[in-house]
Amino acid sequence: ESRAASASNKEINIQWYIPSVAKPSNDAETKVLLLYAYNTNPVKISNIKIFSSMSVFSGHLWIPLARIISLREKLSDLKEQVEILMQGSKSFSTSVPTSFLEQSETLKISPSNKPKMSDVKVDLDEKTEETAKRCLSEVKALLSVVPALSSPLTKIPFDVTLQSITNLEDMFDLANGCIITEGSLFNWIICLLH
Repeated sequence: ESRAASASNKEINIQWYIPSVAKPSNDAETKVLLLYAYNTNPVKISNIKIFSSMSVFSGHLWIPLARIISLREKLSDLKEQVEILMQGSKSFSTSVPTSFLEQSETLKISPSNKPKMSDVKVDLDEKTEETAKRCLSEVKALLSVVPALSSPLTKIPFDVTLQSITNLEDMFDLANGCIITEGSLFNWIICLLH
């Protein structure tokens, strides 16, 4: 069974297509095609000929290339700011073991059910929060069905973690695309595309 035939969690798969000739006519601006597919319940496809599901959706959007490049740069800057905030908070909140031996013994004993550092919610300072709202307002405008009606965000619609910002940055990576699994970021993106 291939990965394409099943999804054990809710997930969205993002791919980009940069057409050489097949772009919309009467439009001087270079656009790229965002292709997406997502499931809102776990899915297992055993026979594609008889597959029918109310929880699998797909679609596409034409998006101006220049806006994607600009947004990806802003998301990269935002990710850098979040990493700096995490480093600052980590240095105050963690104690350093007295020796490497003590640290390795602790790692052997303690279970690995602690959340990864990248999944910890980050407390944003005012400047970073404003940057995040601007970036996310741009994401909302690009992905909304009616972009003209898309108003700027007044609050951040998902938990800001290093992982969520990394996922968002990866989403606008034209060379690779990404898969985002269930969580608050997944829910927000689905709301925009629905």
